[in-house]
Amino acid sequence: MNFTEGEFIYINKPYGMTSFGALAFVRTRVSKKVGVRRVKIGHAGTLDPLATGVLILCTGKKTKEIERLQLNSKEYTATLQLGATTPSYDMEHEVNATYPTEHITETLIRSVLTDFVGDIQQVPPSYSACKIGGDRAYELKRKGLEVELKPKTVYIDSVDVTDFNPETMQLSIRVRCGKGTYIRSLARDIGRALNSGAYLTALCRTQLGDVRIDDCITLDDFPQWLENQNIETSTSE
Repeated sequence: MNFTEGEFIYINKPYGMTSFGALAFVRTRVSKKVGVRRVKIGHAGTLDPLATGVLILCTGKKTKEIERLQLNSKEYTATLQLGATTPSYDMEHEVNATYPTEHITETLIRSVLTDFVGDIQQVPPSYSACKIGGDRAYELKRKGLEVELKPKTVYIDSVDVTDFNPETMQLSIRVRCGKGTYIRSLARDIGRALNSGAYLTALCRTQLGDVRIDDCITLDDFPQWLENQNIETSTSE
């Protein structure tokens, strides 16, 4: 492999780590292995810290492929807690409101989910990396400022129920979607459509383009994987 010239590295990002943190972990070890101060590396699509799954890292000349890779379709599995909300629509923040759930059935859920297939209007989360006047929305929120984001058109191929527990009101879904779709916002909107609330308790990107989670390396296994590679050290641009 020639990381300086350009390679793709498929990482299964762990829970609780930022995408940049995973990138930095890999870059430090690749740079040391290659014997350069800093290998050029970027990632094709951010995952929230509380999400896991497919994170494609591009090194060297392959960084030119990032924009193309971000256009690829994605697949996620997600678990939603119905009947409550949080400010970030996931477990980064505490529950801030609770709602009735007695009326929610699996039949109602399946009926509601059909409204989220195709081109839909979606407002990104306030706690997101969307920019407002040059500042990240989440940075403004953490300063206590009000954030108002405009709806964007996103495309969702399918939303399928994979499990529903009427006692705990936990709903598991599989989502296939295009670029720019926020699954946290989808959870929020599903909760509202059910005349209740919802937030994410788990999220995993299981596929990005042709890359599936089974193709990915965990960060725990990455050092040994790197050690096993035959490394070329050409520095041509």
